[in-house]
Amino acid sequence: MMSYQVIPPELNELSNKIIGLAIRVHAALGPGLLESSYKECLYYEILKAGFFAEKEKSLPLVYEAVKLDAGYRIDILVENKLIIEIKAVDTLAQVHTAQVLTYLKLSRNRLGLLINFNVTLLKDGIKRLIL
Repeated sequence: MMSYQVIPPELNELSNKIIGLAIRVHAALGPGLLESSYKECLYYEILKAGFFAEKEKSLPLVYEAVKLDAGYRIDILVENKLIIEIKAVDTLAQVHTAQVLTYLKLSRNRLGLLINFNVTLLKDGIKRLIL
């Protein structure tokens, strides 16, 4: 029997709003740019929409009693609860999904968006990940 993760309605609503902003950025820029360009534009749109967001948020790795700055950085963290990982690649790989799931685990957040802007239709480049 399959189990389904239940996400609070407000987190679902937040992710839907962010997806709308990502679609706006993609419609304006199209595919083919660097990841950093999409990150900056989406970050701008998120702030303009009135959300609290942090870009390149440091994510330490805690192992037992040791806190390591392993160099992990969340592309954009929205409202301290939604992780956004941005890519501009031909095809999303399993390692990209694993990266977001690791960030969710380390940050103790439950929902992440993996967004690949290098697609014709952005809906084909969005992966919603729940932990």
